[in-house]
Amino acid sequence: MSRCKSPARSRIGRVSLFFHHGTWWLYYRCQGRQVRRRVASIRSEAEQVAAQVNAQLTTGAPTLVAFTPVSVPHLRQQFLGYHEHVLKSSLATVQRYRAATQHLQTFALGQSRPPLAHEVQADAFAAYLRAVEVAPNGHPHSRRRKLHDKGVLFILETCRALYTFAAKRRHLPPYASNPFAELPLERLKVEDAKPIFLFDAASELAFFRVPSAWGLPIHFTLAKTGLRVGELVHLLIEDLDLEHGWLHVRNKVALGWRIKTGIERAVPLLPEVVDVLRKVIGTRTAGPVFLRERFTRGDTPRLVGDRARLERLCHERQQAQGHLLSRSEAMSIARSVWRDAGTVKADAIRVSFIRAMRAIGHPEATCPKSWRHTFATLLQDANVDPLVRQITLGHRPGAEGGLGMTAVYTHTRAATQRQQIEHALRLWPQSLAFVRACLGPDDLAGQRFLRAAAT
Repeated sequence: MSRCKSPARSRIGRVSLFFHHGTWWLYYRCQGRQVRRRVASIRSEAEQVAAQVNAQLTTGAPTLVAFTPVSVPHLRQQFLGYHEHVLKSSLATVQRYRAATQHLQTFALGQSRPPLAHEVQADAFAAYLRAVEVAPNGHPHSRRRKLHDKGVLFILETCRALYTFAAKRRHLPPYASNPFAELPLERLKVEDAKPIFLFDAASELAFFRVPSAWGLPIHFTLAKTGLRVGELVHLLIEDLDLEHGWLHVRNKVALGWRIKTGIERAVPLLPEVVDVLRKVIGTRTAGPVFLRERFTRGDTPRLVGDRARLERLCHERQQAQGHLLSRSEAMSIARSVWRDAGTVKADAIRVSFIRAMRAIGHPEATCPKSWRHTFATLLQDANVDPLVRQITLGHRPGAEGGLGMTAVYTHTRAATQRQQIEHALRLWPQSLAFVRACLGPDDLAGQRFLRAAAT
């Protein structure tokens, strides 16, 4: 019985082409080294690759199938450096990428023979993530638990981006696809995520009856503007146009803060919100709108000044270090300026929210972002135009809204935005009436508002 012959070896210039174990391979010599690469399962495709490689060998250009293997730690370092120094992604984003890719590095280095980046098996890593236990807050003494489904999904998505970066840097074999792109991430079930709490008119009113005189204006503003907590924390008095009823969300790069999407916007304010903000600001003319609780009882922050003065002080503190600062060091100094200016901490807002939710019988709700979810849902219930919702919430055109070029060609008038937002927010009049009653009709109603809110 004769053996079945494999297809004959052929040659295209300086490149040999042969069939082995069901796949077509190339063989050639490059800079004195022997190179064997699997390139295709179909002969015609392999011949095309062989012709391109031969042309590159003839001209001395890097060959199509050449790549530079790297270790996982080396690839991870390149990826994080690219985001920090080239793309200048936010430090929070870089930190999330660092934490996510740390799992891949730990997985690789934990094997008896640490694989190179292109040798990592994505499915084996996914199984590893399902079994690993982590400290949720990163503290070594905190109780460890398994990763939540959303955490696993984010890590795998980050690794997919990491390997896309590796392919562009020619650290993966050209015949190999991104291993993490082959995982069906869109079908990954998220079964243990905390549900988003959406307020209704009754629960909103119940909430506003609970927080302290310091906490009520903060949560009322979040509820009626849809601001992110970070946007509220970095809101300066000069960002408010209370005379005309507008709040401006602006980047403050020189002070180390940037809007999540980078998109500045103006948010219309209800008269009730304007009145609350007037009482919060009082006689102050500069600085953060919302101060830490102790500064509402008579203490004065170490720094008092407008944006220009805070930026100047921040620059002086950075210059005083006497050396070129990293982005992390510059960010740390910027945070010290915000701290000395007395701005409220995001953690304090979250603690206030948790306490109030427990008091009204919803201990499962722990995230102030519920106000933003509720605000967006209320706008939808009121049939607010999608483009108006997108502009007011500060989402990227063509991303969350999906409006694409329509958003580019449509210019929403401020009057239209105000009319639609106010119509939506007045669908729940109870909480607005509660605040009006607290404020009272006269200019000296601030103390009455504080007493009513406290009771």
